Amino acid sequence: MAAWKILLTDGLEENGKEILRKSAEVVESPTITAEELLTVVGEYDALIVRGRTKVTPEVFAAGKKLKVVGRAGVGVDNIDLAAAREHHVTVVNSPQATTVSVAELTLALMLSSVREVARADAGLKAGKWLKKELEGRELYTKTLGVIGFGRIGSSVAQRARAFEMKVLGYDPKLPAAEIQARGGEPASLDELLAQADIITMHLPLTDQSRGMLNTEAFAKMKPGVYVICAARGGVIDEAALLAALNSGKVAGAALDVYATEPPGLTELVSHPKVVGTPHIGAQTVEAQGRAAHDIAEEVLAALADQPLRWKVA
Repeated sequence: MAAWKILLTDGLEENGKEILRKSAEVVESPTITAEELLTVVGEYDALIVRGRTKVTPEVFAAGKKLKVVGRAGVGVDNIDLAAAREHHVTVVNSPQATTVSVAELTLALMLSSVREVARADAGLKAGKWLKKELEGRELYTKTLGVIGFGRIGSSVAQRARAFEMKVLGYDPKLPAAEIQARGGEPASLDELLAQADIITMHLPLTDQSRGMLNTEAFAKMKPGVYVICAARGGVIDEAALLAALNSGKVAGAALDVYATEPPGLTELVSHPKVVGTPHIGAQTVEAQGRAAHDIAEEVLAALADQPLRWKVA
């Protein structure tokens, strides 16, 4: 008889499920509603989610046996960490699994924005030859401002240097020496905003980061700057970004995340100077396989009271 019972509500790659099944009974319920989750969560020792399932205080209260919640991915903003601590439930994630995928998407968004790839493709498919209208910019020798110089931000910096870009790094949680060791030139936020030709965001959504790029921040930027975000919706004030695009202060933006997801066909999403993707930063075969492997091992370690690599709460 399996030692533990684990509920998967948002799906998991097969390699992760195989690891879990060696030690636990695994139940999959990928379409479970919030109301249904409350009625069944009390039966389980562990819950593994991705971004869809909201693990609310009510879920923790109903999870009488719950010992651990695992997030197959990085962001844990869909898990109430205060409630987890209150109910003595461990929360773990798999932060390293998606680093390369998000970093590569960031470069793809950057190149798509400065070379207007999406507009060129749409024009060609509409029977239009827009060659003379599409004069883009090179990444070569441009200054890239990386806000958030953790695993993903520093990985973006590493790849940007292959384009011979100058990389400025700002991270309120890292000393200047660490940013330098990770390949960036340390800068204050104001210095970065004033000097960068392209700005990319790589930090979680917190009370401090919410709306970090706002009207005041856009006013400090160079005219013709490009803005990239594959981090979390909400770190950019979308109304302020739209105004900056319309004024020409921002030459282009590329977004994988939005304050509301899905965002719908908003004025920002439909803007001709915006390249948009539907939160696909982690959506690669390789990243999903790594995430499944890592979260499966971490959840089983938590259940067995073994040392944890990625404890969030």
